[in-house]
Amino acid sequence: MNFTNKKRILCLLSACIFFTGGCGQASAEVTFSNAYHIYDTSKKYHLISADDSSLHAAVPFFSADYCVADSENMGESTSSYVAEAAGIFNLTTKQVSYAQNIYKRIYPASTTKILTAYLALKYGDLNAVYTVSHNAADQASDSSVCNLKEGDQMTLHQLLYGLMMQSGNDAAIAIAEGISGSVEDFAELMNQEARAIGAMDSHFINPNGLQDEDHYTTVYDMYLLFQEAIKNEAFVDLIHTQEYTVDYIDALGMPVQQIWKSTNKYLMETETVPTGITVIGGKTGTTNAAGYCLVLLSENSSGEKIVSVIMKADCRNNLYYYMNELLRGFAQPN
Repeated sequence: MNFTNKKRILCLLSACIFFTGGCGQASAEVTFSNAYHIYDTSKKYHLISADDSSLHAAVPFFSADYCVADSENMGESTSSYVAEAAGIFNLTTKQVSYAQNIYKRIYPASTTKILTAYLALKYGDLNAVYTVSHNAADQASDSSVCNLKEGDQMTLHQLLYGLMMQSGNDAAIAIAEGISGSVEDFAELMNQEARAIGAMDSHFINPNGLQDEDHYTTVYDMYLLFQEAIKNEAFVDLIHTQEYTVDYIDALGMPVQQIWKSTNKYLMETETVPTGITVIGGKTGTTNAAGYCLVLLSENSSGEKIVSVIMKADCRNNLYYYMNELLRGFAQPN
């Protein structure tokens, strides 16, 4: 018998064992703790009809509280050419009112810090004192920073204001290291939580949004992350604050005071809000690769809340010009 024939016989014997559990013996029953009970579960999710009226209290779908849209662009804008992607999400009606490439992969720049702040509020102690590491303080000279120095000591709450108002890349690293021990471990947490929220088309490498080809998101994912974050009143306070005075201690034990101001032109009243719209707050982001980005929470005169997202605008003026055009359509609800 040659080698090839031996292989064929072994394969046949293996198949026999697999299907019969041994020559002439009944195979052991395999059970799964998380088995899907096709009839009961299908009824609960209304995938098949159910005679029992009690089953009509269906298990809520994952997307029940989300604005859902397909991949088609929707709505009209004369300014869409100035940005790569944008979306308007009405949280009150659960509708996507405008969509431009909302599922296109794009760099988020400092809008990444929305997720960083969300995780800090979820897992951190706001009163815990963090010490700024050399790694956190060692930022490029042209980087957006809070001017933190190695050895500076401040609370997580203070760092969050620096993160969201001043858009400090140094504050982001200090928070990541304080929460997870390292930037790498924090990035793993970011990706884990993003997936849990439903942001399946995103991947994060760092807590501040500095450019990396493997650090990306979509307009829709950013809406999902932002909607989850604004459920926390502390987060809303962070994005709504115009100016914050921070007092802390440096490495030598000496007191330091800084004043941080929001990078949001609507909050700082250097950009006019459309009539009928109240801007609650948001997060900006800018890098060469990401362009100019803005994630915004607003409310119209009817009390409807909206999340508006613009990514990769070609300049800051056009970012706000485009945002104003989108918000005007929301100012007059149907």
